Amino acid sequence: MVHQGMPDDIHLLVETAHEPPPTLEPGTKICVRNRFLGDWSKGFEVAEVLGDGYRIRRVSDGLDFPDVFPVADVRLERRNHPERDVVGSYLDREI
Repeated sequence: MVHQGMPDDIHLLVETAHEPPPTLEPGTKICVRNRFLGDWSKGFEVAEVLGDGYRIRRVSDGLDFPDVFPVADVRLERRNHPERDVVGSYLDREI
């Protein structure tokens, strides 16, 4: 269906927009989006890959969370690496 005044390809973007399938393997260190504050928390890993997201495990005590976390709420944990020749700086600062 094309609406008057809309380019032909706009409706295709809306109809085909969906979450990408999970791509992280079990055991991968990850950050998880805090559902209340929206910031990212470290210290987790992928426990199980499901069709609609991930089950995660807290690394500190090995607790597996029963909830399925959507792909958009999980990202690869990035490590902080200091910039060369700049004391105390980091390429991957959390803001």
